[in-house]
Amino acid sequence: MSDLEIRRDILDELEFDPSVDAANIGVSVENGVVTLSGHVKSYAEKMAAEAIAQRVKGVRAIAEEIDVRWPEQKKHADDEIAARALDIIAWDTALPDGAIDIKVQRGWVTLSGEVRWHFQRMAAENAVKKLGGVLGVTNYLTIRRLVGMSDIKDRIEQALRRNAEIEADGITVRVSDSKVILEGDVHAWNERQAVEQAAWSVPGVAVVENHLHVG
Repeated sequence: MSDLEIRRDILDELEFDPSVDAANIGVSVENGVVTLSGHVKSYAEKMAAEAIAQRVKGVRAIAEEIDVRWPEQKKHADDEIAARALDIIAWDTALPDGAIDIKVQRGWVTLSGEVRWHFQRMAAENAVKKLGGVLGVTNYLTIRRLVGMSDIKDRIEQALRRNAEIEADGITVRVSDSKVILEGDVHAWNERQAVEQAAWSVPGVAVVENHLHVG
C-alpha cells in the first residue's frame, strides 16, 4: 500500500470510531511509519487514537505526538486523581490489595509495586488512564518472578501455532531467565502485537523484548 492510502485509511478509521474526536488529530505517513499529532481531550482518547492507527493495514511503526488538553473547568487536583485511582484499583477484584502504589504529579500518574501477572499490570494502567484529569501514565509495576518455568519457550511457541492471526514459521523465540526476546518478520502491526500478547500470556514471563519486523 502507498503512504497516501495508509493515511487515508487511518483518517477514515479515526472518523469512524466513536471513542475518538478526530477533529484535532493530524496524520502523516512516510514509508509506512505513521506520525500522529495534534491534541485530544483525555489520555484515554490519546491511547485510543494510537490503537486505531495500529490496526490499519500497511502500518509499520507509529510515532505518537498527541497532546492531552483538558478544558480548564474540568481539570482535577493531583490529590483528587490519586484518591480516585486508589478507589478504582481497590474495586477491581482482579488486582491484589495493597500491592500497587500510586503517585500523581501535575496530572501524570506513576504506578509502582509488584503483581503476579501481566494482565494485572495492564488492568491497573487501563483503569487509571480513563480517570478525568489524567495526562499520562508511567507503569513501573513489576511481575513477580516464578521459579521452575523452564518450559516458557515451548509454551509460547505452542501459543503462536494455535493463534490464527500469526504466521509462526518466521518467528524466533529466545528465553533468558524470565525475559523473552521475539525476533523475525511478521506481515502487519496487529500480528506483531498478537505475538507479543501471546508471550505475555505465559506464566513466569517478566519482560518481553519485541524485535519483530513488520514487512
